[in-house]
Amino acid sequence: MTRPETAPDAAPVPDPSADVVAGDARTRLFAGTIRRLLSPVGEFLSDPAVSEIMINGPNEIWVERRETIRFDDGTRKDRAVLRRVEGRAFASVDDLEAAARAIAQFSGKHLSRDELSVEARLHDKSRVHILMPPAARNGLCIAIRRFGKASQSIPQLIANGSLQPDVALFLRVCLGLKKNVVVSGGTSTGKTTILNALSEFMDGDDRVIVIEDVNELEIKPAHTLYFEAQKPDAFGRGGITIRDLFKASLRMRPDRIVVGECRGGEALDMIQAMTSGHSGSMTTLHADTPLDALNRLETMALMSGLELPQRALRAQICSAVDVIVQLQRIGGRRAVVEVAEVGDLGASGHYELHSIFERTDAVYDLDGDAAFTRPTGARVRFHRDAAAWARAHGLERVAGIDPFDGGEG
Repeated sequence: MTRPETAPDAAPVPDPSADVVAGDARTRLFAGTIRRLLSPVGEFLSDPAVSEIMINGPNEIWVERRETIRFDDGTRKDRAVLRRVEGRAFASVDDLEAAARAIAQFSGKHLSRDELSVEARLHDKSRVHILMPPAARNGLCIAIRRFGKASQSIPQLIANGSLQPDVALFLRVCLGLKKNVVVSGGTSTGKTTILNALSEFMDGDDRVIVIEDVNELEIKPAHTLYFEAQKPDAFGRGGITIRDLFKASLRMRPDRIVVGECRGGEALDMIQAMTSGHSGSMTTLHADTPLDALNRLETMALMSGLELPQRALRAQICSAVDVIVQLQRIGGRRAVVEVAEVGDLGASGHYELHSIFERTDAVYDLDGDAAFTRPTGARVRFHRDAAAWARAHGLERVAGIDPFDGGEG
């Protein structure tokens, strides 16, 4: 008699929730360890008003804290105030080093005499940079850039005076049309905050790929993938760069690509992606003016090692970037101070920029309450498409798109 065949026992299906639980447990353990090791600044790590914690060796601590200023007309605006914390110090250099090593380890980084500078993050996504002696002459330095528990929304930025309503409306249309946007500003001007907030204007169905050195962004669309660069281990294994991640992202059918910050040769990959069907992409970079932003983008693209004639590269940049949003730090406040459209490359081979919103004299009044921007009256070259999109979405009289109706400027 032939016995009926029986199917072999199926292999057990792994439970994906187990990895999530393990990851949560690891995060909780790390958070507890860091609170203990960073006890001299523990209260500041849990204070939502604190935006920066600067540890300059074991005996010197500075904290930047948000304070609210009330004006005579009843309005209130936030200011960031930096003060040294007296009476707080780490017990020893070894205690400070133990905290630094724990932070680096959580981010998969290694702090050693061969790796004196490390960029990392805390469990709450606060950005951390660590610099060790002998590079740091004051002793081991740790700078912690904290982000709020909840990202600031467009209405909150408007209420704080960081963003004017007419600028927000204009940028909503730009994002709706999938224009490529570069957010430019100096250190600690709020570039990440603005980039997070602008993602509110993305289509909720967009597949967005975010690429960063250290994960900080919290993009609003639900279908978002977060890629993070990794340094190789001591044997050169396991590393992946921003450029590698960017090339991988192009094969994963993104609707938008967001690069947390362009710092090097990946700028060329970004430019080429923006001009080859990946519209609606965004990035940030360090520059003080929109023109400086284009020049810096050009310099970083040249760092890719690809030999390109300057005019050809500049023409690609002009074709790739549609709008530049310029940020500035003003008396403890972070604000959008200019929005410019990138024009075609001029006959002389120089960049041409058209200012849509310009700075006002309020940028020089550190304690004032006036708007930092005003419309120039200029309209973007894509104003017809923009006006049609705006009307279809119930928007009327958008500065930079519709004919200027007077006022300042």
